[in-house]
Amino acid sequence: MRNIYTLLLYLLVPFVLLRLYLRSRKAPAYRQRWLERFAWKMNRANKPSIWLHAVSVGEVLGSAPLIQKLLDAYPQHQLVVTTMTPTGSDRVKELFGGQVLHCYAPYDLPGPVTRFLRAIRPELLILFETEIWPNTIHHCYRQNIPVLLANGRMSARSAKGYQKLSGLTKSVMSELSLIAAQSEEDGLRFVDLGCPEKNVSVTGSVKFDLSIPEALKNDAITLRSQWAGRPSFIAASTHQGEDEQVLDAFAKIKHAYPDALLVLVPRHPERFDEVAQLIEEKDYNCIRRSTAQPVSSGCDVLLADSMGELLLLYGCIDVAFVAGSLVPRGGHNMLEPAAWGVPILSGPHLFNFQAISELLRAAGALAVVEDSDALALKVINLFADRKQALQMGKFAEEVVKQNRGALDRQFALIQTLMNREE
Repeated sequence: MRNIYTLLLYLLVPFVLLRLYLRSRKAPAYRQRWLERFAWKMNRANKPSIWLHAVSVGEVLGSAPLIQKLLDAYPQHQLVVTTMTPTGSDRVKELFGGQVLHCYAPYDLPGPVTRFLRAIRPELLILFETEIWPNTIHHCYRQNIPVLLANGRMSARSAKGYQKLSGLTKSVMSELSLIAAQSEEDGLRFVDLGCPEKNVSVTGSVKFDLSIPEALKNDAITLRSQWAGRPSFIAASTHQGEDEQVLDAFAKIKHAYPDALLVLVPRHPERFDEVAQLIEEKDYNCIRRSTAQPVSSGCDVLLADSMGELLLLYGCIDVAFVAGSLVPRGGHNMLEPAAWGVPILSGPHLFNFQAISELLRAAGALAVVEDSDALALKVINLFADRKQALQMGKFAEEVVKQNRGALDRQFALIQTLMNREE
C-alpha cells in the first residue's frame, strides 16, 4: 500500500507545483524556495536536532508554548521547525527568529525525506495535531527515530477517510511511537485506526496553556481606546463564502447599532485585496490595518490585513465570531478569544474542534449560529445584554483555566522518548 501511495504522490507532484504557482499569483512567496520542499538547497543542522512540524499559522501558534519549552529544556539540540506555507514560515521567524532553524517540510516522498533526515539528523520528530505522513513516519521508524504525534486530533470525518485506506493507515499507526490525544474521543479513533492502545495518552490540548503577555494587554487597551466605546465584533479567520455572510449580518447589526464596528480577518493573506473589494462593493467605509491609520468614527470595517495580530485584536472587541464554521472547513481555534474572556460565536461546522467546542458550549461560553441572520441576531442580543456577554466571557475564561496542564503532560512524553534515545 505504501508503494502505491508513493507512486500516486509522484504522479501528483506536477499538479502540486502547478497549485503553488497559481497561489503565487496572489501570494508571491509561494513561488519561492521550491527546491527546499524537495530537501535540496536547504539549511542544515550543525548539531543533533529535534524536529517539530506545524503545517501553517494556526499550528505554529498552537505549538508555540511547546517550542519554547523545548528551547529551554534542550539547549544542546538544534530545534528544527518546519511548515508547509509561507505564512507559517513567517510566523516561525517572527516568534522565534534565530532560536530555531526553519525549513519547509519535505514532500512525503522517499528521496526528499531521506535527504532531509540526513541534513538535520533528528533524535525525535514531533508532528503537531493531524500531520500524519506515511513515508516520513516510515523512514523515521526504520532509522530508530521516535515519532510523537503531539496535540493529536482525529475527527470522525477524518477517521472515515483514513478507514478507506485501512492497510496503509494501520501500518502508519503501528510505526508512531506515541500519540498525545486531545480528548478521549480522539484517542479512541486513533486506536480504532490501528494504533496500539498502550501508545495513546489523552493529555488535552496545549492550546489551553495559552497565556496573554501583559504588553499585549496594554496594546489592546491602547487600540481599543481609538474606538471610543463603539460596540464591536470580530469575524476571525474567514474563508471564501463567509465574508459575504458576515457582511450581510453586519448590515442588520448596523441597522440596530449604527456606530457598530466590524473587525474582519480573512484566513489567507492572498484574499486580502479580494475581501477589501467586497467591502467596497457593500458600500462600507473600510480602513486596512496595514496602513496604521487610526480607526475613525466614520470607519465601518477594520480589515485586518496585517499578519500576527489576531490575538491582539481579540482583546479589543465585545463579541468574537470564529469563522471557518459557516462553511464546511471545520472551524478554527476558539481558545484565543476564550483566554481574553470574550463571548464566542461560531457556525455549525466544528468537526476539527469538536471536543473544545463541546466544552465551551456546555459551559455557556459558546453559541452556535446556523446562518447570517442568526449571526446578526446573536450579536445584536449580546450588544444589548451586556450582562449576558460578560457572563459568557467569564465562562470562556474559566474553561481555559480549568483545562490547562496539557503542555506539561505532553512534554513528559517528549522526555520519555528523548531519554529512551540516551
